[in-house]
This record gives sequence, C-alpha cells and structure tokens, in this order.
Amino acid sequence: MSESKRRGFFSRLGAFLDGLRRWTINVFFVFFIVMLGFSIYSAFRVDVPKGGALVLAPQGLVVEQYTAVDALTQISGSGLPQETLLRDLIDTVDYARDDSSIQSMLLLLDDLQHIGLARALELSEALRRFRESGKQIVAMAGHYDQDKYLLATEADQILLHNMGGVSLEGFAVVRNYLREAIEKLQINFHVFKVGSYKSALEPLLRDNMSAEAREANRGWLEPLWDLYRDRVVARRNITVKDFNYYVNHIDRVLAGSGGDAAQAALDYGLVDGIVSRPRLSEMMAEQVGWDEDGYFNQVYYKHYLRFKRGLVMPDNKAGVGLIVASGNIVDGEQPAGSIGGDSLARLVRSARLDDSVKALVLRIDSGGGSAFASEVIRAELEALQQAGKPLVVSMSSMAASGGYWIAAGADEIWASPATLTGSIGIFGAFPTFEDLLKRLGVYTDGLGTTAVAGKLRIDRPLDPILARSIQSSIENGYQRFITVVAQGRGKLPEQVKPLAEGRVWSGMDAHELGLVDRLGSLDQAIASAAELAGLSDDSHRLLRLPLSPEEELMRWLLSSQQASSVLPEFLLPLIRQWLPVVQALPALDDPRGIYAYCPVCVAP
Repeated sequence: MSESKRRGFFSRLGAFLDGLRRWTINVFFVFFIVMLGFSIYSAFRVDVPKGGALVLAPQGLVVEQYTAVDALTQISGSGLPQETLLRDLIDTVDYARDDSSIQSMLLLLDDLQHIGLARALELSEALRRFRESGKQIVAMAGHYDQDKYLLATEADQILLHNMGGVSLEGFAVVRNYLREAIEKLQINFHVFKVGSYKSALEPLLRDNMSAEAREANRGWLEPLWDLYRDRVVARRNITVKDFNYYVNHIDRVLAGSGGDAAQAALDYGLVDGIVSRPRLSEMMAEQVGWDEDGYFNQVYYKHYLRFKRGLVMPDNKAGVGLIVASGNIVDGEQPAGSIGGDSLARLVRSARLDDSVKALVLRIDSGGGSAFASEVIRAELEALQQAGKPLVVSMSSMAASGGYWIAAGADEIWASPATLTGSIGIFGAFPTFEDLLKRLGVYTDGLGTTAVAGKLRIDRPLDPILARSIQSSIENGYQRFITVVAQGRGKLPEQVKPLAEGRVWSGMDAHELGLVDRLGSLDQAIASAAELAGLSDDSHRLLRLPLSPEEELMRWLLSSQQASSVLPEFLLPLIRQWLPVVQALPALDDPRGIYAYCPVCVAP
C-alpha cells in the first residue's frame, strides 16, 4: 500500500471516529434536554382532583432553611439530610385553604422526625385556618410522639394504627458530664466565662448539673410544658388530671388496657379511632371518592405546592425583604445551614443598597456561636437601619446568645411563645495536654524573646499572664454584649444585667421582660415590617446570596429527593443531644476564642 493510500485510510478513519464522537455527544445532549424538558413539564402538570384531599406528609426535620450539601452527596444520597421547609408546609396549607378543588386534608405524620414546639405552633396556626374555613383534617400515624401529636391535635379526627400508641413524656434537659473522664485522661480545661447561668461548659467541669443551671432550665422547661399541655387539653376536651395521669403513670395506664398502647390512647381521649391503612383509605374515599387507579382522590403536597407556585410569578420588586439566618454563627463565608459572619453581612448589605427593598425581616433560628461574627452581622444590620430601612426580627425555635446579639437592635422583635432566647453571656475555653503527654513520655521545651512567646500551646501549661488576658477579653466581650442589648432595647445596662448572666428565657417570659416586643408568627412580623415602612402591600421576597447556574440546576432537579432515615428510634435522643455540639465544632473559630453560644438551647 502506498504512503498516500495509507494516509487516506487513516484520514477517513479519523474523520469517522470524530464524527462518531460528535454524534454521541449530540445524542447525550438531546437526551438531557428532553429529560430536562420532561422534568419541567412534570413539575407544572399536576392533576388536582375536584373535591379531592391534600396529603400533607412532612418528612425528616422541619427546618427554616435547607442544609447545604455538595452535588456529589445529593446525587449519591449518602449523608443527605432529610428536611422539610416550614415555609413550604405553611404555604401549602394556605393555598389549599383557598382552593375550591381541595375538600379535605390527610395529615400523615409517620415520616416526621422533629419539628420543635415553636415551629409546630406556627404550622398549627395554618392548620387551624384551614379547619376554620370549613374543610376537614384527618390525622394519621403509626405512632405519635410529642411533636407529631401536637400537630395532630389540630385535626378534626385523630386516627392511630392498631399497633401504635401516643408517647408523651414532657420536656427535659439531660446531658452527659465528663469531668472525671477528662481528669483520668489528664486533660486540663482552662475555662473563662461571665454569667452565673452560662452553663455551656458545665459538662466538662462537673459531674452533675449545678443549682444555677437547674434553676435556669426549670425556668423555661416548665412554662413550655404548660403551654403544650394546655393546647392538647383544650383541643381534645380532656381534663388536666387525666392528661397528667396518662403521662406520669403510663405504667398503670398500659396495665389497665392489657398493654395495648393504642387502646389506652383511645380510652383517654387522645385519639378518635384505631384503624388499619386499608381502612384509612376507605374512610378517605367515603369523603372524596376513588380515582381510576384505585386510590382515594388525592394530591401530594409537594406536587401541589410546585404547581401552585408555578402559577404565580415571583414578585422581585416586593418591598419587604426576608433573610433566613439558620444554624451556628461562624466567622467568614458559610453555606446555607450555617450563619457566616461575612456571608450574612454581605447579604444584609445588598438589601441596604437595593432601593426596591424598603424594609427587612430577619428570621433567626440560632443558638449563637462566634462573638466576632455576631458583631460583624450586627454592625451591618445597624447600617441598614441608619439608611432608613426598618429592621424586624422574627425568632423561630431559638435566637439565643449570639442569635440574640444580632437581634437586639431591631426596630421590632417578634417571637413564638415557645422560642428560646436570651442567654446573654460569653465564654471561652482552652485545653492543654501537658500532663497527658508527660505520662506518654513527651515533653515540651524552648525559649522565646518575650514573656508570652510560645506560651499559648496545647502542649504547655497555660501561662498566668495569658490566662488573665483571656479573662479580661471575656469580661470586655460580656460588657459589649450588655451594651448592645441595652442600646437596642432602650434600657440601662443596670436593667439588662439581671436578665443576662447567660440565662435562657422562653418567648413568653422574654416578652414580659422586654427582650421581645411582640409574640406572633413570621407572617405577622412581615406585615409589621411593611407597616413600619409605610407600605400598603405586605408582599415579600426571599433574599439569598446568588448560586451558580450549576448549583441552581442541581437544587431544582434534586429538591424533592430525600434520603430515607435508617437510624433506629432509640438513637434519636442521643443524636439530638450531641448533634448541636458536634455541628458547633466548626463554629469554634472565633479569632479571639470568644463565644456567645447556647448549647442547651435545643428547642423541645
């Protein structure tokens, strides 16, 4: 074969392979476009049966803001948090209330893991509005815990599986105390704090709860349990005596029903019926009829909400801006699910510079974190107010310590009766391991040019000069906190000090003490912000930092895909106890090691 023929052959082969490559890429591109178009079409094509039932089935944790996860985690589903937005649930219920196609609601609570009292009260108000519009709510679960049951009490009818029950135990603060273990490990914790009730580090220093911590915790636990009990008693039309007996003597209650928890709940008026799942479908079909596939006429709430929101164009010129600040307060830039000092300040700054934003509502759900980051955020909020824009804070389950630091200067502070707030105190901690290392035969030595050079190390004893300087910084930070609250709340520092010292308050008590202006929901806070800005329309828009096109696409495509919970029930209390602490570890990055954080503020 001649050289020219060989070149011709390989040229044709190269052209063929290049054409095959292009053809393959184009096929995949067309396939992707078709699938994307089908997804968009499916998102806005939802059959809402006339006279059907809305199936409201919250899953996992009910949150103010989704936790940010990377694309790989979303695609794999590994470690993907199972979360439902509170705002999605409330909007769905309100849309359905005014929709003539929706006749009733089935509140399915099996997959709900936790919502918290404050958020449950807010969702309960939406359920009450739905019920008062003349539409019936039926609640069903295989088993009710306290979270599920509080929501279920808003239903006209509470049903329970024959193998289920209603577990009510009250609220508690129970912690593990590690002093003896730390002592055996020969770790030296140097703790610096101000405030008799700032008990964040007690588990590291004690074997039990201090008298001050008991007093403080009892001060908010008992009012919140009274609030829970009174709502249940009123909605179920049972006596306080029977309720208390059911909770405190569950052993006798179950003995009286032969160990049948479902029957015990029925006997005490906590539920209206015991049914199987097939019977539940029959009961719902008696109200709304059957569809052609053999199911009662229904629409799932996520599909319904996507359909309803798709019919309404977002109002990008709404006068009230809403920013959600959820998670631990951390220095620098942080994704959703954490409050970054720089990222949140940047978002507030953009609201200040946006002429179409006339007022700002800051929705806070945080137990605090870095004092430095809290001050960065507070200063930017103050600049927004100085620009003439009203600032209204709406507190969710908690806005404590650093969360209250950023809230204190608002023109109005709204909270739920069940919000945990206050915790006005500061702490710092520095562990050293010199004794443990010595036991292992490891020693540290050296020299420096000053009295403190090379002294702030975890492998050396803490120098008294540095210890005194850290304590002075903590005390200065505490005085700054007191001043921030006093100026924001229009009080004298002497009036704030008795409310401070790290003490946690319920929203009800905080309202009486003047730490909170009004009790109410996020919607009420938004309406108030519009009024303060002189707006006739209280429509609002959610403000968030822009995502990249890839992040936006990934969020949209995967927003409805949630991982299944595989954790056994008995692990959940331990996880709820330690998860806030573990999640707070990345938040311990304050440049000066000074923290306004409340680890006991885990909303019941």
